[in-house]
Amino acid sequence: RRQVATIALSSPYYLPSHHFPSKMKFSAVAIALSLVASAEAFAPSASVSQRLTLSNDARQVTSSELNLFGMNTLKARKFNAPAKAEDTVSEGEVRALFELWNDALATGDSRIVASRYTTSPVLLATVSDTPRTDFDSVKDYFDSFLLKKPQGKILDGNIKISENGEFASDTGIYEFTMGATGDVVKARYTYNYVKENGVWKIQHHHSSIMPEGMDLGKPITEDEVRGLFSLWNNALATEDPTQVAKRYAKAGVLLPTVSDTPRTDEASITDYFVNFLKLKPQGEILESYVTIGNNWCQDVGIYEFTMGATGKKVRGRYSFVYVYEDGEWKIN
Repeated sequence: RRQVATIALSSPYYLPSHHFPSKMKFSAVAIALSLVASAEAFAPSASVSQRLTLSNDARQVTSSELNLFGMNTLKARKFNAPAKAEDTVSEGEVRALFELWNDALATGDSRIVASRYTTSPVLLATVSDTPRTDFDSVKDYFDSFLLKKPQGKILDGNIKISENGEFASDTGIYEFTMGATGDVVKARYTYNYVKENGVWKIQHHHSSIMPEGMDLGKPITEDEVRGLFSLWNNALATEDPTQVAKRYAKAGVLLPTVSDTPRTDEASITDYFVNFLKLKPQGEILESYVTIGNNWCQDVGIYEFTMGATGKKVRGRYSFVYVYEDGEWKIN
């Protein structure tokens, strides 16, 4: 006959010596441990409001496995309990696997988080270009990510379960609050779960920033790019070298027509136009070729200047590369 004894534990507590021969300190997550004879337990939701159910098999974790994670046996069981014996798994149980992963984040221990992935996982992380395909590389990613003290919640999710109950997926939108900075980040996610050695693990995890959270760049048309020349030309008409210099970006580079010296800051750019503006130049684009990128654009071609002071006309080749800086397009 099955006998079940439930011990409620809450951190920070030590178990009394009449329960165990030595004191054991538990994590800040409140858990309930059910000691069940002969029955296997489903991998737990680690939410603080839920109970953690473990089987006899869960208690028989090998010492080599525990040494791998470098943590005490109870913590290892908490995050890596065997799945229940039944073939079926519910949507609620699949969603609970996210909570288990989220609570692993809360430990601040990258080894524990990495232990939630299979032995041959694929992690396509939000802030890394490198696919993570083993324990060490997954751990390496979370070494940095956990410094932000992230905690997530699912805003919208869609769960699918295979007919044989051996595979489940959870896809949707989640949101993270970074405890270290207070930043809130929304992203799309996919978790594919499989049972590995009787334990539900993450086989595939893909996380990507929401499109509206991406820097898609300031939109600009080709005609608008050509119009940026007019802003510079109008600044020339003021005959004020400081007004012309303001049309250049903070890290602007000017390779001028009648100077061998590259001008790479506001002072040197201003200095060039002190003399050039004495000619009272006004320009006109004769031929233009425009390229547009993400927060940058380029206009190259042929222009012609009429020098108001002398009436002389000068034709030259030009390249303007513009960047979007401090809310306006500047010459870079």
